[in-house]
Amino acid sequence: MADVLDAPGSGEPADGPDTVESAEGAPSASVHPASVLDGSAAPEVEDLLIIGAGGFARETAAAVAALNAVRPTWRLLGFLDDDPLLHGRELEGVGVLGGTDLVARLPKVRVVICVGNPRGYRARARLVDRLGLPESRYATVIHPSAQISASCTVGPGSVILALATLTACVEVGAHVAVMPQVVLTHDVVVADHATLASGVLLGGGVRIERGAYLGAGALIREQLVVGAWAQVGMGSVVLHDVPAAEVWVGSPARYLRPAESGRKTPADAYAHAGSHANGEHR
Repeated sequence: MADVLDAPGSGEPADGPDTVESAEGAPSASVHPASVLDGSAAPEVEDLLIIGAGGFARETAAAVAALNAVRPTWRLLGFLDDDPLLHGRELEGVGVLGGTDLVARLPKVRVVICVGNPRGYRARARLVDRLGLPESRYATVIHPSAQISASCTVGPGSVILALATLTACVEVGAHVAVMPQVVLTHDVVVADHATLASGVLLGGGVRIERGAYLGAGALIREQLVVGAWAQVGMGSVVLHDVPAAEVWVGSPARYLRPAESGRKTPADAYAHAGSHANGEHR
């Protein structure tokens, strides 16, 4: 741990242009993935910490290793996790250095948050809020086998894993998890904090709103909307809009229950005012 804290560039920010920018002065909120893979976006290797030490975090570490094998991009310093039982363990050849409080001690290190599961998929957004970091601190990790057209954009803190496909004019927001073999077709929009599990397929023009979770193999018909913090079960075939904060399952997918006790933020409720007011498509 001392070696990480003493590494060049990991201490307190120096005066001058190398200081980490504030949120107001941060670069663009999204990147063109082609520039990540061809080397035009990041001319130097940067230090990286992965927050979390579960399956998603380890998959992201593997994606970092695969990318570095093609073009050195990240120096992965380790994992951070608030479970003290994990501290000192080695995962994917990299150590769990300590808790998330260490982020403040490493102000020049880029981070990516890799937490959350079907039973607690709001965890990533809550951690982003708690850390309060500017966008410029967050890394975007894209596996080199992902197929992403130059017209697509991916936001800060997002992870695109192996063999994912983004065809044309796809917009992926910040802190989005795109698991292996996901297919996002033309004009899809995926909002911040969403999770798309392995094998999800979205038809053209689909919109996945903030924080929604799509289980493995879910299919969403073109032009539909999956509402904020909604959850779609694995293998479901969605033929109608899914309202915010609801769980839908089956083929065709139907309403099952509220998602995570049905809690909706005022912004989520406003975004879906009047949506399915009469219980349509349940």
